[in-house]
Amino acid sequence: MTMEMGGPLDDGGIAPAADPIALFRDWLVEAEKSEPNDANAMALATADASGAPNVRMVLLKGVDSGFVFYSNSESIKGGELAANSRAALNFHWKSLRKVVRVQGAIKQVTDAEADAYFATRHKDSQIGSWASDQSRPIEGRFVFEKRIAEFALKYGFGTVPRPPHWTGWRLNPNRIEFWRDRPFRLHDRLVYARDSAGVAWTTERYFP
Repeated sequence: MTMEMGGPLDDGGIAPAADPIALFRDWLVEAEKSEPNDANAMALATADASGAPNVRMVLLKGVDSGFVFYSNSESIKGGELAANSRAALNFHWKSLRKVVRVQGAIKQVTDAEADAYFATRHKDSQIGSWASDQSRPIEGRFVFEKRIAEFALKYGFGTVPRPPHWTGWRLNPNRIEFWRDRPFRLHDRLVYARDSAGVAWTTERYFP
């Protein structure tokens, strides 16, 4: 990353909080005020049954006991999450020079949760969820547009139901790292870790 000019680390670093989820929310609120696009964008890293890694950008759609996102369960990411129920997230806010890294176990949200979030989506996005065979080959854009038109005709005048293949996942963290850029690469790293959900967090600072 490009470093800002200035003196060495001149403060106490990232202030620890009792709850790292609360600290994450504070950073996200700050990012929402300064990031030009999608402050909730995050890199989602998964691995297939053989351990081969994969990564893509998705949008965070909720933060409670874990980090919630939604997608097509028949997509590549959906297949990998089914085969290997551990994943990692990375948030990078360039405007703040801050990063948050999260690791933990993945579990699907309930049908009620998925239904509730799907109902908040724009109707065009709901129709797109039916029209897209996500991550599978397509002969051309016209095929997708034709499918969109077909589902728009089918659901154009009523409520669009949630597709059975469209759902969400919650990453329940056992490790969260907060990283802040500091001059001369003297970065600040604060790591929270625990063995399982419900267990108290331990906190350590790491060398940059």
